[in-house]
Amino acid sequence: MLFFVTCTFAQKPAPAPVITYRNPVIAGDFADPSVIRVGNVYYAVGTSSEWGPAYPMYTSKNLVNWEYIGPVFLDMPDWTMGSFWAPEFFYRNNTYYIYYTARRKSDQKSFIGVASTKDLKKGFKDHGIIIEWTNEAIDAFVVEDKGKLFITWKAYGLDKGKDIELLGAELSADGLKMVGQEFSLIKADAAGWEGGGAEGQTIFKRGNYWYMLYSGNACCGEKCDYQVGMARAEKLQGPWKKFSGNPVLFGDDTWKCPGHGTVVVTPDKRYFYLHHAYSGSDFTFGGRQGVLSELVWDETTQWPAFRYGKTTPAQAESPSNILAIDQADFSVNYEKDSLQIPWVYDVKYQKPSYSIEGDALRITANEHQPVSNFLGVVVKKGNYDFTAQIGVLEDLNQNIVVYGDSENALGFGVREGQIELWQIKDGEYKVLNKQDIPDKYKIIDLKLNSRFGRFYEFSWGVKGQKVDSASPVKMEASWLPRWDRAPRVGINVSGKKQGKSDIRSVQMKYN
Repeated sequence: MLFFVTCTFAQKPAPAPVITYRNPVIAGDFADPSVIRVGNVYYAVGTSSEWGPAYPMYTSKNLVNWEYIGPVFLDMPDWTMGSFWAPEFFYRNNTYYIYYTARRKSDQKSFIGVASTKDLKKGFKDHGIIIEWTNEAIDAFVVEDKGKLFITWKAYGLDKGKDIELLGAELSADGLKMVGQEFSLIKADAAGWEGGGAEGQTIFKRGNYWYMLYSGNACCGEKCDYQVGMARAEKLQGPWKKFSGNPVLFGDDTWKCPGHGTVVVTPDKRYFYLHHAYSGSDFTFGGRQGVLSELVWDETTQWPAFRYGKTTPAQAESPSNILAIDQADFSVNYEKDSLQIPWVYDVKYQKPSYSIEGDALRITANEHQPVSNFLGVVVKKGNYDFTAQIGVLEDLNQNIVVYGDSENALGFGVREGQIELWQIKDGEYKVLNKQDIPDKYKIIDLKLNSRFGRFYEFSWGVKGQKVDSASPVKMEASWLPRWDRAPRVGINVSGKKQGKSDIRSVQMKYN
């Protein structure tokens, strides 16, 4: 007799799919990011260099999807003139602090100021300079130890005969004054991988040790070779021991020249380093973008290491299993839309005068300075189409502009009867191409197509009509990126008479 027995085996559930993100997490020019976690919400702030409003801020619930919430300063602090670098976010006793670097008007030296607020939506109150140190003090980082506040900074970068050094000192309880004697953390090694530089430090504690990530070598521009080192100490005041395997993070073809960021710990105790790096495809034309790298721990040696090796990951496991959302495109029709574009401007000039009147954006022209009223946006990716629909005016050029600085810009504009492509290179204005257009065309679409942020095609058209004579103009502008920042794209108005623009719509679409 045969017996058949049916057996049921419990199947293991399939492993949950790993949710990943792709770098950058904060696209576009967002150097020297500082990040804090308040409860379950993260806040980040970054360098704005010579752009206003100063210091863009973002918020996120997962470190991957970030939303722009505004600048630290709508109006520049009175003592400053530019070089708005390396802001440090700090939170204590229901108060947000920004310790920031800026260049002083009176002597053009860079020092560290501080501002605070109880409510990010209401803006920050500036308290002025907190560290004035020889010829330069930059890159503040604040940490709390046993109830006391300490500030650290980079010193002696412009002092002849002195090695660059990271210093620290105690702060007052309210965080607004330096009250303690300075002490040394580390000195830069001119003969080693640091290349004589040490900056952009972030300090955090785990177990019995204080840990520091810091950056060395050249930060910026096409010849950059930025890298990240690591050190630790049992006491904040030291002695600090540099890791024998430095550098622990360096560039590759995907992400170049990584460094200068902040370590933040998630609620489930994962350690992430939000820092900057140049995209390998767009490079300096896209600026130093906000990228995320995870640290993991060797419990035997008590040293951390980057989870995906010594280069910035292109793709990595997401914090909190959250999918990334791309929200870079925008389109505004001023006749019906209320979206406020986060315009930036060159702090060399006064903030441009503009308003939305009727069905158009009205920018006030300045007859003496052709690019002083430029309004731009941060470019998130090198491949994009930027379009503006413009009501043609008789005496004013209305332009779409790629803007490096006041001495280097590229514009494509229209006035009655004429389309014109022009450039300002090393301060010299030059018309590159002119084209006559019929007077019957009263509304013109100007379009810029960009490839990798450096190859441009300018074209124009009339909505709903075929214009045979509207041939595009192509060119490369490799001279536009500045040493420490990327070009912006936007709009302006210029001419020999006072007046206001008639810009009906603006659109950015990334490819």
